[in-house]
Amino acid sequence: MKTLVVGGTGTVGSEVVRQLMARKESVSVLTRSAEHAKKLPAGVNGVVGDLMDPSTLGVFKGFDAVFLLNQVSTTEVFEGLLGVNAARDGGAKRIVYLSVHNLDEAPHLPHFGGKIGVEAAVMKSGMEWTIVRPNNFYQNDIWFKEAMLNYGVYPQPIGSAGLSRVDVRDIGELSAIALTSEGHNGRIYNVVGPELVTGESTAAAWSRALGKPVKYAGDDLDAWEAQQKAYLPASMLYDFKLMYAYFQKEGLKATPADIATQTRMLGHAPRSFAAYAKEMAAEWKG
Repeated sequence: MKTLVVGGTGTVGSEVVRQLMARKESVSVLTRSAEHAKKLPAGVNGVVGDLMDPSTLGVFKGFDAVFLLNQVSTTEVFEGLLGVNAARDGGAKRIVYLSVHNLDEAPHLPHFGGKIGVEAAVMKSGMEWTIVRPNNFYQNDIWFKEAMLNYGVYPQPIGSAGLSRVDVRDIGELSAIALTSEGHNGRIYNVVGPELVTGESTAAAWSRALGKPVKYAGDDLDAWEAQQKAYLPASMLYDFKLMYAYFQKEGLKATPADIATQTRMLGHAPRSFAAYAKEMAAEWKG
Protein backbone atom coordinates (compact mmCIF):
# COMPACT_ATOMS: atom_id res chain seq x y z
CA MET A 1 0.00 0.00 0.00
CA LYS A 2 1.23 3.49 -0.87
CA THR A 3 0.79 6.07 1.89
CA LEU A 4 1.26 9.83 1.74
CA VAL A 5 2.08 11.50 5.04
CA VAL A 6 1.17 15.18 5.31
CA GLY A 7 3.18 16.77 8.13
CA GLY A 8 5.75 14.01 7.92
CA THR A 9 8.77 16.05 9.01
CA GLY A 10 7.40 17.18 12.38
CA THR A 11 7.41 15.54 15.80
CA VAL A 12 4.38 13.31 15.25
CA GLY A 13 4.53 12.93 11.48
CA SER A 14 8.13 11.72 11.49
CA GLU A 15 7.14 9.03 14.00
CA VAL A 16 4.26 7.95 11.76
CA VAL A 17 6.77 7.68 8.91
CA ARG A 18 9.11 5.61 11.08
CA GLN A 19 6.32 3.25 12.10
CA LEU A 20 5.17 2.79 8.50
CA MET A 21 8.73 2.11 7.36
CA ALA A 22 9.08 -0.51 10.10
CA ARG A 23 6.04 -2.22 8.55
CA LYS A 24 7.74 -2.22 5.12
CA GLU A 25 5.14 0.16 3.66
CA SER A 26 5.74 2.44 0.69
CA VAL A 27 5.90 5.90 2.30
CA SER A 28 5.95 9.37 0.78
CA VAL A 29 6.00 12.71 2.57
CA LEU A 30 4.42 15.91 1.26
CA THR A 31 6.97 18.71 1.36
CA ARG A 32 6.99 22.27 0.06
CA SER A 33 10.32 22.04 -1.74
CA ALA A 34 12.64 19.59 -3.47
CA GLU A 35 15.40 20.77 -1.13
CA HIS A 36 13.39 19.62 1.91
CA ALA A 37 12.70 16.33 0.17
CA LYS A 38 16.44 15.59 0.07
CA LYS A 39 16.53 15.61 3.88
CA LEU A 40 13.99 12.82 4.32
CA PRO A 41 15.12 9.46 5.73
CA ALA A 42 16.48 6.89 3.32
CA GLY A 43 13.68 4.97 1.65
CA VAL A 44 11.11 7.76 2.08
CA ASN A 45 9.93 9.52 -1.07
CA GLY A 46 9.48 13.29 -1.15
CA VAL A 47 6.40 14.64 -2.94
CA VAL A 48 6.53 18.38 -3.61
CA GLY A 49 3.27 20.22 -3.01
CA ASP A 50 1.70 22.90 -0.84
CA LEU A 51 -1.73 22.80 0.78
CA MET A 52 -1.85 26.59 0.43
CA ASP A 53 -1.46 26.22 -3.35
CA PRO A 54 -4.26 24.02 -4.74
CA SER A 55 -2.62 23.97 -8.17
CA THR A 56 0.05 21.63 -6.73
CA LEU A 57 -2.32 19.10 -5.19
CA GLY A 58 -2.40 16.74 -8.13
CA VAL A 59 0.54 15.09 -6.36
CA PHE A 60 -2.00 13.31 -4.12
CA LYS A 61 -2.93 11.03 -7.03
CA GLY A 62 -1.87 7.42 -6.82
CA PHE A 63 -1.85 6.98 -3.05
CA ASP A 64 -3.97 4.38 -1.31
CA ALA A 65 -3.95 6.12 2.07
CA VAL A 66 -3.23 9.57 3.47
CA PHE A 67 -2.17 10.59 6.97
CA LEU A 68 -3.21 14.21 7.48
CA LEU A 69 -1.57 16.41 10.10
CA ASN A 70 -1.78 20.19 9.91
CA GLN A 71 0.53 22.47 11.89
CA VAL A 72 -1.12 24.81 14.39
CA SER A 73 -1.40 28.13 12.57
CA THR A 74 -3.94 30.70 11.40
CA THR A 75 -4.31 28.70 8.15
CA GLU A 76 -4.71 25.28 9.81
CA VAL A 77 -8.40 24.83 8.97
CA PHE A 78 -7.97 25.83 5.31
CA GLU A 79 -5.01 23.49 4.95
CA GLY A 80 -6.92 20.67 6.65
CA LEU A 81 -9.91 21.01 4.35
CA LEU A 82 -7.68 21.24 1.28
CA GLY A 83 -5.91 18.10 2.45
CA VAL A 84 -9.18 16.18 2.77
CA ASN A 85 -10.30 17.27 -0.70
CA ALA A 86 -6.92 16.50 -2.24
CA ALA A 87 -6.87 13.01 -0.71
CA ARG A 88 -10.39 12.26 -1.94
CA ASP A 89 -9.85 13.72 -5.41
CA GLY A 90 -6.53 11.90 -5.69
CA GLY A 91 -8.28 8.57 -5.25
CA ALA A 92 -7.17 7.62 -1.73
CA LYS A 93 -9.32 4.94 -0.17
CA ARG A 94 -8.34 5.65 3.44
CA ILE A 95 -7.53 8.74 5.51
CA VAL A 96 -6.27 9.07 9.08
CA TYR A 97 -6.57 12.56 10.54
CA LEU A 98 -4.63 13.81 13.55
CA SER A 99 -6.99 15.89 15.69
CA VAL A 100 -6.83 16.62 19.43
CA HIS A 101 -8.18 15.00 22.59
CA ASN A 102 -11.60 16.15 23.85
CA LEU A 103 -11.87 18.96 21.30
CA ASP A 104 -15.67 18.91 21.63
CA GLU A 105 -15.37 20.07 25.23
CA ALA A 106 -13.25 23.13 24.40
CA PRO A 107 -14.39 24.41 20.98
CA HIS A 108 -13.47 27.97 21.98
CA LEU A 109 -9.77 27.11 21.78
CA PRO A 110 -8.73 28.06 18.23
CA HIS A 111 -6.59 25.00 17.50
CA PHE A 112 -9.20 22.72 19.11
CA GLY A 113 -12.37 24.21 17.61
CA GLY A 114 -10.89 24.53 14.13
CA LYS A 115 -10.38 20.77 13.95
CA ILE A 116 -14.10 20.14 14.42
CA GLY A 117 -14.80 21.28 10.86
CA VAL A 118 -11.93 19.24 9.44
CA GLU A 119 -13.16 16.17 11.33
CA ALA A 120 -16.62 16.68 9.82
CA ALA A 121 -15.10 16.90 6.33
CA VAL A 122 -13.13 13.70 6.94
CA MET A 123 -16.28 11.88 8.03
CA LYS A 124 -18.22 13.03 4.96
CA SER A 125 -15.36 12.48 2.49
CA GLY A 126 -16.47 9.07 1.22
CA MET A 127 -13.11 7.56 2.15
CA GLU A 128 -12.58 5.06 4.93
CA TRP A 129 -11.62 7.27 7.85
CA THR A 130 -10.07 7.14 11.29
CA ILE A 131 -9.58 10.12 13.60
CA VAL A 132 -6.73 10.07 16.12
CA ARG A 133 -7.14 12.45 19.05
CA PRO A 134 -3.94 12.73 21.12
CA ASN A 135 -3.42 14.45 24.44
CA ASN A 136 -0.53 16.86 25.15
CA PHE A 137 2.79 15.34 24.02
CA TYR A 138 5.61 14.31 26.36
CA GLN A 139 7.99 15.38 23.60
CA ASN A 140 6.87 19.01 23.95
CA ASP A 141 9.19 19.07 26.96
CA ILE A 142 12.21 19.04 24.65
CA TRP A 143 11.49 22.76 24.21
CA PHE A 144 12.14 23.21 27.94
CA LYS A 145 15.46 21.37 28.06
CA GLU A 146 17.58 24.49 28.61
CA ALA A 147 15.21 25.90 31.23
CA MET A 148 15.43 22.68 33.22
CA LEU A 149 19.14 22.02 32.79
CA ASN A 150 20.37 25.59 33.23
CA TYR A 151 17.80 27.11 35.58
CA GLY A 152 16.09 24.16 37.26
CA VAL A 153 12.64 25.33 36.11
CA TYR A 154 9.83 23.53 34.30
CA PRO A 155 7.92 26.36 32.60
CA GLN A 156 4.89 24.79 30.89
CA PRO A 157 1.89 26.11 32.92
CA ILE A 158 -0.30 22.99 32.77
CA GLY A 159 -1.73 23.42 36.27
CA SER A 160 -2.98 20.85 38.77
CA ALA A 161 -6.28 19.58 37.31
CA GLY A 162 -4.39 16.88 35.41
CA LEU A 163 -3.53 15.93 31.83
CA SER A 164 -3.26 12.43 30.36
CA ARG A 165 -0.10 13.38 28.48
CA VAL A 166 1.09 10.94 25.83
CA ASP A 167 4.28 9.70 24.18
CA VAL A 168 4.47 10.59 20.48
CA ARG A 169 5.66 7.04 19.78
CA ASP A 170 2.27 5.73 20.89
CA ILE A 171 0.55 8.22 18.56
CA GLY A 172 2.72 7.18 15.63
CA GLU A 173 2.26 3.48 16.30
CA LEU A 174 -1.52 3.68 16.62
CA SER A 175 -1.77 5.85 13.48
CA ALA A 176 0.31 3.36 11.48
CA ILE A 177 -1.95 0.53 12.64
CA ALA A 178 -5.04 2.47 11.53
CA LEU A 179 -3.44 3.19 8.15
CA THR A 180 -2.34 -0.37 7.42
CA SER A 181 -4.87 -2.74 8.98
CA GLU A 182 -8.60 -3.33 8.81
CA GLY A 183 -11.25 -2.66 11.41
CA HIS A 184 -10.67 1.06 12.00
CA ASN A 185 -13.12 2.66 9.57
CA GLY A 186 -15.39 5.18 11.27
CA ARG A 187 -13.45 5.01 14.53
CA ILE A 188 -12.21 7.83 16.76
CA TYR A 189 -9.30 6.94 19.02
CA ASN A 190 -8.14 9.00 21.98
CA VAL A 191 -4.39 8.49 22.40
CA VAL A 192 -3.28 9.12 25.97
CA GLY A 193 -0.84 8.35 28.73
CA PRO A 194 -1.49 5.90 31.59
CA GLU A 195 -1.89 8.42 34.42
CA LEU A 196 -2.79 12.03 35.10
CA VAL A 197 0.16 14.40 35.39
CA THR A 198 0.31 17.97 36.70
CA GLY A 199 2.81 20.78 36.57
CA GLU A 200 4.18 19.78 39.96
CA SER A 201 4.36 16.06 39.19
CA THR A 202 6.02 16.74 35.83
CA ALA A 203 8.70 18.87 37.45
CA ALA A 204 9.21 16.19 40.11
CA ALA A 205 9.61 13.49 37.45
CA TRP A 206 12.23 15.57 35.65
CA SER A 207 13.99 16.24 38.94
CA ARG A 208 14.28 12.50 39.63
CA ALA A 209 15.35 11.72 36.07
CA LEU A 210 17.96 14.48 35.89
CA GLY A 211 19.24 14.00 39.42
CA LYS A 212 18.90 17.71 40.18
CA PRO A 213 16.16 19.99 41.52
CA VAL A 214 13.56 21.08 38.95
CA LYS A 215 10.81 23.37 40.15
CA TYR A 216 7.44 24.01 38.53
CA ALA A 217 7.27 27.66 37.44
CA GLY A 218 3.63 27.94 38.45
CA ASP A 219 0.28 28.87 36.91
CA ASP A 220 0.74 32.61 36.32
CA LEU A 221 -0.32 32.92 32.67
CA ASP A 222 0.47 36.63 32.44
CA ALA A 223 4.06 35.89 33.45
CA TRP A 224 4.18 32.99 30.95
CA GLU A 225 2.84 35.28 28.21
CA ALA A 226 5.46 37.93 28.92
CA GLN A 227 8.23 35.35 28.68
CA GLN A 228 6.93 33.84 25.44
CA LYS A 229 6.29 37.06 23.48
CA ALA A 230 9.74 36.90 21.94
CA TYR A 231 9.20 33.36 20.66
CA LEU A 232 5.57 32.95 19.58
CA PRO A 233 3.49 34.90 17.06
CA ALA A 234 0.65 36.88 18.65
CA SER A 235 -2.09 34.58 17.37
CA MET A 236 -0.41 31.46 18.75
CA LEU A 237 0.41 33.17 22.03
CA TYR A 238 -3.27 34.02 22.51
CA ASP A 239 -4.36 30.51 21.47
CA PHE A 240 -1.96 28.77 23.83
CA LYS A 241 -2.75 31.08 26.75
CA LEU A 242 -6.41 30.15 26.37
CA MET A 243 -5.43 26.48 26.20
CA TYR A 244 -3.37 26.61 29.38
CA ALA A 245 -6.18 28.42 31.18
CA TYR A 246 -8.47 25.58 30.16
CA PHE A 247 -5.95 22.97 31.27
CA GLN A 248 -5.62 24.66 34.66
CA LYS A 249 -9.38 24.75 35.17
CA GLU A 250 -10.61 21.53 33.57
CA GLY A 251 -7.58 19.38 32.75
CA LEU A 252 -7.50 17.06 29.73
CA LYS A 253 -8.29 13.62 31.07
CA ALA A 254 -8.51 10.14 29.62
CA THR A 255 -11.10 7.58 30.66
CA PRO A 256 -10.34 3.97 31.61
CA ALA A 257 -12.00 2.98 28.32
CA ASP A 258 -9.54 5.18 26.38
CA ILE A 259 -6.58 3.45 28.01
CA ALA A 260 -8.07 -0.03 27.53
CA THR A 261 -8.75 0.56 23.83
CA GLN A 262 -5.28 1.94 23.23
CA THR A 263 -3.63 -0.93 25.12
CA ARG A 264 -5.57 -3.46 23.05
CA MET A 265 -4.63 -1.79 19.76
CA LEU A 266 -0.95 -1.37 20.55
CA GLY A 267 -0.48 -4.64 22.38
CA HIS A 268 1.19 -2.80 25.24
CA ALA A 269 0.27 -0.26 27.91
CA PRO A 270 0.71 3.44 27.15
CA ARG A 271 4.25 4.61 27.80
CA SER A 272 4.59 6.42 31.12
CA PHE A 273 5.92 9.93 31.56
CA ALA A 274 8.45 8.79 34.16
CA ALA A 275 9.95 6.32 31.68
CA TYR A 276 10.10 9.01 28.99
CA ALA A 277 11.80 11.52 31.30
CA LYS A 278 14.36 8.91 32.41
CA GLU A 279 15.13 8.05 28.77
CA MET A 280 15.53 11.68 27.70
CA ALA A 281 17.60 12.59 30.75
CA ALA A 282 20.05 9.82 29.90
CA GLU A 283 20.30 11.13 26.34
CA TRP A 284 20.81 14.73 27.46
CA LYS A 285 23.54 13.69 29.89
CA GLY A 286 25.31 11.88 27.04
